[in-house]
Amino acid sequence: MTIKAREEELMTAETAKPEATKEQPKPQATQAKPQEEKQTNCSACNKPIEKLKRYYRNGKFYCNKKCWRTATLKTKEEKS
Repeated sequence: MTIKAREEELMTAETAKPEATKEQPKPQATQAKPQEEKQTNCSACNKPIEKLKRYYRNGKFYCNKKCWRTATLKTKEEKS
């Protein structure tokens, strides 16, 4: 078989492919879970929190223990 004949054979085979073998659209990827935003400000005074100076209590970040105390006292007053 000559090279030219082989090339023609390949060309006819490519054009004669059925529709099922062509690329089908892929289903959309499942949506990623929404990521929780990192808390960057103090919950009590709204100051920016530095990485080295953060105080974490009850699922929230505070800039120091004093802000944590004031925030807990405010919530206790609101509940009363």
